[in-house]
Amino acid sequence: MRETWVVGAASTRFGKLAETGREAATRVALAALDSGGLDPRRIGYTFVANCFGVAERQAHLGPLINTALGIPEVPSCTVESACSSTSAALHEAFVHVAGGFIDAALVVGVERLSHLDTLAATSYFAMGADYPFETHNGATFPGLYATLASAYLKEFGTRPEELGAVAVKNHANAARNPYAHFQKEISMATYLGSPVIASPLRLYDCCPFSDGATALVVAARDSLPRPPSEPLVMRASVRTGAAGDIQDRGTMTGIPATRAAGEKALRLAHIERSQIDFLEVHDCFTIAELMALEDLGFYAPGKAGAATRDGVTAHDGRLPVNPSGGLKAKGHPVSATGAAQVFEIFEQFNGRAGGRQVPKAEIALAHNVGATGSSCSVHIFGRR
Repeated sequence: MRETWVVGAASTRFGKLAETGREAATRVALAALDSGGLDPRRIGYTFVANCFGVAERQAHLGPLINTALGIPEVPSCTVESACSSTSAALHEAFVHVAGGFIDAALVVGVERLSHLDTLAATSYFAMGADYPFETHNGATFPGLYATLASAYLKEFGTRPEELGAVAVKNHANAARNPYAHFQKEISMATYLGSPVIASPLRLYDCCPFSDGATALVVAARDSLPRPPSEPLVMRASVRTGAAGDIQDRGTMTGIPATRAAGEKALRLAHIERSQIDFLEVHDCFTIAELMALEDLGFYAPGKAGAATRDGVTAHDGRLPVNPSGGLKAKGHPVSATGAAQVFEIFEQFNGRAGGRQVPKAEIALAHNVGATGSSCSVHIFGRR
């Protein structure tokens, strides 16, 4: 396989888009190409993630983006993997470039739902679950993750303050991130005083609905002039799956697909966990961050909460986790989330992360799941 790099990345701020998803996707695509120093005509394939484009009555977005870029003849496809859609799209780009089918690919993720009412937006999100067995019977994603959280808290005796430590940390990071949806810190008292959404999860355990768009440019090292930005060397790109319904899995205190993807990614990258300088993990709910850290093998089961409470995972801690603010506070525009994790790593490696900068970072891991973990992607990136 050819050595493959992420050479360009760009993102909108997450929150509420004034422009259409189509316009935002095109804008970040152009910005990502510019940051990578690539002419659009170098792109051999465009991979688009836009799970809920029908909310804007616009499916099949790829040809529209390519036409706006002046490359209407370039093939495109839409990749759907729920919340891990752009991570799945990035994997497809990696396969095509590393395998020698093309020299460069464009990955774009976009979502716009803020023009919908809460019931409509929640209904769209619920399409990522199993309708006959979960959604039809009243299970929402807060409810499903609350089920996982209840099992976890019962088995390990985790205190609410340990879930709260995730929220407090990620809000502190997002307060330093100009791209974040929520740019404000919260206190533990604010967390504990917030209303219960689905017991034991409180309001500040839950990520927001967000609009946003993020784009990445993936290219083969041997096809490039010297890129203007520090590229991310793709050391590993892995996707795994698991049973779609949580009752069909062997555990409710972790995500089996994460365990499998993490082990394989580390093996392919030929690195140890101790070499990872920071992580961007999927924290749609605070419990998801704790389970991710344990499933990836950085902490023993039930121990990630105490590490978070003690500051180990802060942006200036021993193992920073979600310096971007994570889905929890940076925001969660479903189809842009995976690419946004990689954008954060791109910003970190290029020294543009400001007050949340992780010093001397050489290797980073991005972990992204779809729904309650039936799809998972893990990517590992290094410097040249």
